[in-house]
Amino acid sequence: MTRSVFRLLLSLTLVAALAAPTLAQGSYGRTYDQDDLEALLYSRSSDLNDIPEVTYRYHVLSDPENNSVWARHRFYKEIGDGDVRRGRDLLPLIEFINYVRVQELSAGDTLIVPSRVDLDMRAYAPFPRVYEGGGALDKLFIIDKKVQAWAAYEYGRLQRWGVVNTGAPGSRTPGGRYNFNWQTPERISSESPEGEEWLMRWVFNFHRTRGFHIHQYTMPTGAPASHGCVRLIAADARWIYEWADGWTRDANENVTKQGTMVLVLGDGEEPDGRPQRFIRAMSHPRPNMVELPASPWDVPPGTDQQVHFDRLRAQRS
Repeated sequence: MTRSVFRLLLSLTLVAALAAPTLAQGSYGRTYDQDDLEALLYSRSSDLNDIPEVTYRYHVLSDPENNSVWARHRFYKEIGDGDVRRGRDLLPLIEFINYVRVQELSAGDTLIVPSRVDLDMRAYAPFPRVYEGGGALDKLFIIDKKVQAWAAYEYGRLQRWGVVNTGAPGSRTPGGRYNFNWQTPERISSESPEGEEWLMRWVFNFHRTRGFHIHQYTMPTGAPASHGCVRLIAADARWIYEWADGWTRDANENVTKQGTMVLVLGDGEEPDGRPQRFIRAMSHPRPNMVELPASPWDVPPGTDQQVHFDRLRAQRS
């Protein structure tokens, strides 16, 4: 490579780096406010076919006098179509996307803003709305560790999604294909330290041998934080508990029918900090979409249960 070509490539790299906006840094709180998230995630419900596509843009909080209060006021007025009060009411989605409290930001901070802020939450999902590979399954539950989120599909159509905390370093949630097994409304964690009882609610097991479940618990907004299980907000854990199917066993406790299939994706892609749900680009941010396998059966089986039923399935085909 000639020196002139090297200088040109270096210049282009620097231009791209400088052009990518620096997003606002802040905290949505040390942990998610689960009541606030429930109000946001469950506030609107539309037919999947009626939900429009959403695009995203950068918004820099600005004011001629560099006044942070007025910069935020101008932003509320903009997203509220001229109504400041309505703009404030629409903030939860903006704050959820950006992991910040807007009232804590200053003039010059940059936010990611969707083209619409009043839609069914599936409009903002990091999962595809239709998953053709899962079209033959009446129910399919997916956890993606890269974006720290879950999705529920019925015959390949997205029903709901939400956020998760998967296993922290040293106790990663294992990737693979599983099925829901047993469930219980409440359970004390086996990881509870002496003298304490860590209460898990709306517990649904998907790995009997190693004792991995999904369940409600306190949820940090940052990196994966659990001891291997998958944490959910209360509303999501309760909804999945009632929506998904557990296994069926005979008198000898042999599994005769598997529960709802569970895919745990994103092995080795767990974030070190807050999950990056957007890919920064010079002109506009793009959602960091989950790439689903061509078929759920392409995901390797996670336990002997899946291996056994895979064998039976192959014999029938």
